[in-house]
Amino acid sequence: MSELRQNPATKKWVIIAKERAKRPHEYLSKKKNLLNEKQPYSEKCPFCPGNEDKLPEEGIILEKKKNGKQWSVRVVPNKFPALTAYGNVERNEIENLFLSMEGVGCHEVIIETPIHNTTIGLFPKEDVEDTISAYRERYLSFSKDKRFKIVIIFKNHGEGAGTSLDHPHSQLIATPIVPQYTRHRIHEAVDYYDDWGKCVYCSIIEAEKKLKERIVLETEHFIAFVPFAAALPFEITVIPKRHAATFGEINDKEITDLAGILHNVLGKLYRKLNNPDYNYVIHTAPFNDKGEDYYHWHIEIFPRLTKVAGFEMGSGIYINTSIPKECASFLRE
Repeated sequence: MSELRQNPATKKWVIIAKERAKRPHEYLSKKKNLLNEKQPYSEKCPFCPGNEDKLPEEGIILEKKKNGKQWSVRVVPNKFPALTAYGNVERNEIENLFLSMEGVGCHEVIIETPIHNTTIGLFPKEDVEDTISAYRERYLSFSKDKRFKIVIIFKNHGEGAGTSLDHPHSQLIATPIVPQYTRHRIHEAVDYYDDWGKCVYCSIIEAEKKLKERIVLETEHFIAFVPFAAALPFEITVIPKRHAATFGEINDKEITDLAGILHNVLGKLYRKLNNPDYNYVIHTAPFNDKGEDYYHWHIEIFPRLTKVAGFEMGSGIYINTSIPKECASFLRE
């Protein structure tokens, strides 16, 4: 019999379709999608070394070098930005009903490696650490700009996840508004904190550690698990054990630990599921909520193994055709 499950942090419901559920190994991609079949360099790729003339005119914003020679991570402007840095953030009112603003913000690309045919799960761990350090540096830089309220850091891996370039990269968008999606999460977290006097995400960590069955990997500073109310097969949450509301509060030891856990977990997805398309996003409170007790930054990884259809779009309730604890067990093996 199917089961409705609720995420205690967001209050969203999902359907765990047990009667329709596949065994974890059945999600293995049928088509060969391994990166060693591609070349480590592409002359058409703007992110490959030597192709800097294909980058936007603004050029390289941040660069980390390996052994003082070859770069390991670069941050560049997005050539086709969703938001741009120029303009004002005043809101315009139309007919006392509609609101609009100029498209002010910032949209950057984090080029995670000079190698074209690889992915985070296959990087040397220190290169993953450089990527996360670049995330933090750019996050903290934007937090000083009074026009911006929040930074969203995300990664699209594979065509099915929305990427248009194969070369490993993440993206960052700073916005002058707090998205309603984030506001909803904060609202639910505040309600839980007001009721129970503690952070709902800290409570989730305690519960997952006690149950153990959905944990994929646990380290000194982080825990990775398939959520109780996972919306998608092999969905994974990575969350710091130390409470912090904003991503910018991550320290150097946690960066090193997070690099290891991302390298491990994404490597498992690559090897066990034949390099599936996926997205991940860093959920963080707005800049002004730094240090608050009710919210807890975290990363969500969403493999694109199934399609979202009409019921999901019409109801917001996802139908998950996998069993979360079985997915976690499969990845732990």
